[in-house]
Amino acid sequence: MSYVPPGTGWPDDPAAPDTPVAHSPEGVRELAAASRTLGELTARESVCRACPRLVEWREEVATVKRRAFAEETYWGRPVAGWGAEQPRILIVGLAPAAHGGNRTGRIFTGDRSGDWLFASLHRTGLATQETSVHAGDGQRLLGARVMAAVRCAPPGNKPLPEEKAACYPWLQREIALVADSVRVVVALGGYAWQAMWPALKDAGYGLPRSRPPFAHGLEVPVTYGESQVTLLGCYHPSQQNTFTGRVTAAMLDDIFHRAANIAFHKEPNIAK
Repeated sequence: MSYVPPGTGWPDDPAAPDTPVAHSPEGVRELAAASRTLGELTARESVCRACPRLVEWREEVATVKRRAFAEETYWGRPVAGWGAEQPRILIVGLAPAAHGGNRTGRIFTGDRSGDWLFASLHRTGLATQETSVHAGDGQRLLGARVMAAVRCAPPGNKPLPEEKAACYPWLQREIALVADSVRVVVALGGYAWQAMWPALKDAGYGLPRSRPPFAHGLEVPVTYGESQVTLLGCYHPSQQNTFTGRVTAAMLDDIFHRAANIAFHKEPNIAK
C-alpha cells in the first residue's frame, strides 16, 4: 500500500473508511461546500484524489521513500489543516513537503522548514513543544492553526496552476469555517500571500481594492464583519532562506510576537 488507508489507526487521522472522496475538481467544490464542520472538512481533504499528477507523486514518494526514512510508513495522502478549531492566528503556507508532511501526516512536520516554524511558535507561546516530528507526538498549537494552499506534496515543490485551482475550495472553506475567531493571518511566502487573497475575499473578508506586493513584515488591515483582522507577510522558513540568512530565528520570532500581540492583545503564556 502506497498510502495509509483512512481509519486504520494513524494518529489524528481525521477520516474514516466511509469518508467521501473527491475524484475531480468538481467533486472538491461539492464536498468542500457541503462541509459544515472542520472535522468534516479535514476528513474530506485528507482523502482527496482530484489531481492525478499529485496523487501519483505523493504515493510514489511514500513507496520509494528517502533512505533516512526507509523503515517508516509514509502517510502518502493530502495533509489537512491542523491546530486550534477556533484560532486567533491563522498561518498559511504553500504545500506539504514530500518527506515532511507527506511522511508524517501533519503540515510543516518532519522537515527543516517545520523545525524552524515550530521552534519559533514555541518560543512565542503559540505551541506547547519546540519540535513537531509526527502526528500524535503530543504537540499542540495554542490559539493558532496552520494550513497549506495546496494539500498534496507537489513534484519540485511546484504545483501546477490547475492543481492550485482544484485545491482552492478546500482552502477557501477552511478559512471560512474559522473566520469568526481569527484576528491575524500570517502568509509564509509570496505564493501563500497570493493564494490566500481570493480565499479571504470569498470567505467574506473585506479587503483593499488591490493586493499589496508581498513583503516580510508587511501588515495589511482588513475586516471580517465588525472585526478588525491583520494580514502579516513572513518570509518562508525554507532551507534556502534559512541557510542564506534571509530568514533568521529572530525574524520569525518578531513576526509571531507581533501576531500574538495583535491577536490576544498580549503574549499568550507558553504551556508548561
